[in-house]
Amino acid sequence: MEPFQLTSSPGRPALLHIDRWECSHPGLSAGFTTRMGGVSEGRYSSLNCALHIQDDIGHVLENRRRISETLNVPFEAWTCGEQVHGRKVAVVQRTDRGKGRAAREDAFQDTDALITNETGIWLTSFYADCVPLYFFDPVRRVVGLAHAGWKGTVLRIAQATLVAMSETYGSEARDVMAAIGPSIGSCCYEVDGNVIERIDECLTELGASEDDRRKAYRPGAQQGKYMLGLQELNRQIMIKAGIMPMHIEICGMCTGCRTDLFFSHRKENGSTGRMASWIGLNL
Repeated sequence: MEPFQLTSSPGRPALLHIDRWECSHPGLSAGFTTRMGGVSEGRYSSLNCALHIQDDIGHVLENRRRISETLNVPFEAWTCGEQVHGRKVAVVQRTDRGKGRAAREDAFQDTDALITNETGIWLTSFYADCVPLYFFDPVRRVVGLAHAGWKGTVLRIAQATLVAMSETYGSEARDVMAAIGPSIGSCCYEVDGNVIERIDECLTELGASEDDRRKAYRPGAQQGKYMLGLQELNRQIMIKAGIMPMHIEICGMCTGCRTDLFFSHRKENGSTGRMASWIGLNL
């Protein structure tokens, strides 16, 4: 069953919720936006959530407010990092609530992952093909969110997030639930040999088998090209870090295949909007 379930109603943003998590754990909210239900125009139509592209700032903030209203979350709770395809993890405290919600300058700088055990804080990050990674420790009530392009993936930002949860809050990997959200799939993500060299280095460090390598990437239609599955590689990294395979949910939707539902940097030639992931505790 697809873990990310679509909810929509007239005049509101269409959102994907990690349905099983939210049903099983009252007070937890986690999911991913679509491109539908906002006010942005043209190539950013309509629910662009990112400030770092050339969209009208007023439109972006209105889109973020609409999402907040739909989730029944104060806009002041949005908390963001300024993403750089790295592996830095920020610990979000009560005094950090709202960083980056209205301006890039006060976001967590050079940060691709956020963790917190505070209630009333909504961690958010932004995507147009990269992989959203969600973490939830139901024992210690800790949430985490990471942004993983191919660079962040080979830097093992998934592992870095889990380590930060353990060192900061005492989370144990066996307790942690993880989800891998909508992103470009191996059906659409063609890369060259230079990228695959880095992928192979990561797989070697993980002690991956030949079968694991075949699951992570395969030869493309052209010589020297490969079809890369970042979702699978992040799954392998999570398992190596100690997360139980049965605790990992994986979205089956590809952002490249579904440009009706998602923005895709690859399929729209780098000129498009961004979706947002979110996770937070309100109890």
